[in-house]
Amino acid sequence: MLTEGFDPDASPSEQLRQSVLERLRLLAEAPQSGLEAALSQLVAPDMQWYASHPMNGMIGTDAACAHIWRPLTAAFPDLERRDTIFLGGCYQSRTMIAALGHYCGTMQGDWLGIPATRKAVYLRFGEVWQIGLDGRAIAAYLLWDVLDMMRQAGVWPLAPSLGIEEAWPCPLAVDGVRLAPSDARQGLASLEQTLQMHKALAQHDDRNDLSREGLLSMPQRDHWHDRMMWYGPAGIGTTRGLDGFVDGHQLPFRIAFSRPQGSFQEVTAERARHGAGHYIRIGDGPYSVTGGWPSVYARHTGGGFCGMPPSGKPVFMRVMDFYHHHQGLIRENWVPLDMLDLLRQTGFDALARMRSILRLPR
Repeated sequence: MLTEGFDPDASPSEQLRQSVLERLRLLAEAPQSGLEAALSQLVAPDMQWYASHPMNGMIGTDAACAHIWRPLTAAFPDLERRDTIFLGGCYQSRTMIAALGHYCGTMQGDWLGIPATRKAVYLRFGEVWQIGLDGRAIAAYLLWDVLDMMRQAGVWPLAPSLGIEEAWPCPLAVDGVRLAPSDARQGLASLEQTLQMHKALAQHDDRNDLSREGLLSMPQRDHWHDRMMWYGPAGIGTTRGLDGFVDGHQLPFRIAFSRPQGSFQEVTAERARHGAGHYIRIGDGPYSVTGGWPSVYARHTGGGFCGMPPSGKPVFMRVMDFYHHHQGLIRENWVPLDMLDLLRQTGFDALARMRSILRLPR
């Protein structure tokens, strides 16, 4: 059963969801002097943090304050958090809150070496918070689109994206913030549809049928809406329709990255052997979420991805997927992906390239 591990009847309560959202907003808007207090209300002291490169992993409130939140709020003193999707679910007995949206603020200072713009900017985020028994988070996965901040700051280090670069919109139905638990059966059906689509992708024979026609005709088409939108990270961009998705992302991506082949069970086992898989699989009404740290294992054997030549190196991808199910099909898919970490594994340091553009010392 593909949805094994997801408990549709153990969804976080409305009270817990509202409390977590309120504390997340308070953290984003906390002054520098109030960051420790805001964090202590939200997270446990020995919290495990997983954040986009170059922040990466750390343990504890002090480390997160120093390396994640203080630099962010110093660069954006009027920071605010805007959630467009906010979901809850229970996977493998872990209570999860998954959120997608933007941090908005005026970039008054440099952030992660990215030069201040003195203008309003939007930092895309995909986040998963594992909630402990006392209502505080015990683990967090923060996929922030650092590469898109470089784009907004005018220090783009790559070839142009094949898709369209833009701020990600809210869901078509404008109902992505789910503060009350949704119908359990609908959430289960949403997740099942997503995982059936994943199964079709995993089982496709790239070795013998990696072509535009093959990807358009294979069983993934049974799960996508005719007007599907695929919202990719900076460096890949947004596409519309299955043909746009195949042309703008899927085919170039599969050419560049050779993945395990075989049945769904064989592919899943091979990924797991390399430490790749999902820490979250939940459905919440007409939405579903999957994610892994990493969730994808492949080898960079083909050219073209972000204008890069093949490196031949193994790569592991930190990815989340947020899905909106509409009219019985997947209508929208938002994909936070740690692009700087992926590029780093291929041998390309985007931050070093940015410093070269700015003629800053390495």
